[in-house]
Amino acid sequence: MSVIEPYESALDDVPGAHPYPRSSRYHDVEIGVHRDADGSEVKYAKRRLLPPLNHDTDEILPHTVSAGERADQLGQRYFGDSGQWWRVADANPVLAPDELTDEPGEEIAVPMPGGFPGGMGGPGVRNG
Repeated sequence: MSVIEPYESALDDVPGAHPYPRSSRYHDVEIGVHRDADGSEVKYAKRRLLPPLNHDTDEILPHTVSAGERADQLGQRYFGDSGQWWRVADANPVLAPDELTDEPGEEIAVPMPGGFPGGMGGPGVRNG
């Protein structure tokens, strides 16, 4: 895990310094620019492709879903920040966050530190 320099963290609060905050899943995504016929520019985040996690190693921690549990609660429990629910979603074959917890008793994967190349944190690690 890379160390965030204090001056880099300060840039997160400067409008326009980063298109996405450091704790966002889109922070390191390449930004594309589409030019309309009238010459105006529309910026967008390019596609974010993730390699599969190896579920047979120490890259994941299994979690059994409880009735009434939500994705934001998983983010808070494992990463110390409810906004980090997307890290759990990234480790599972879901398209929407509700799919993570819609079946009580189902086992889902929680990524450990370094589970994804360039990923930050993991269970018990606060990010941001």
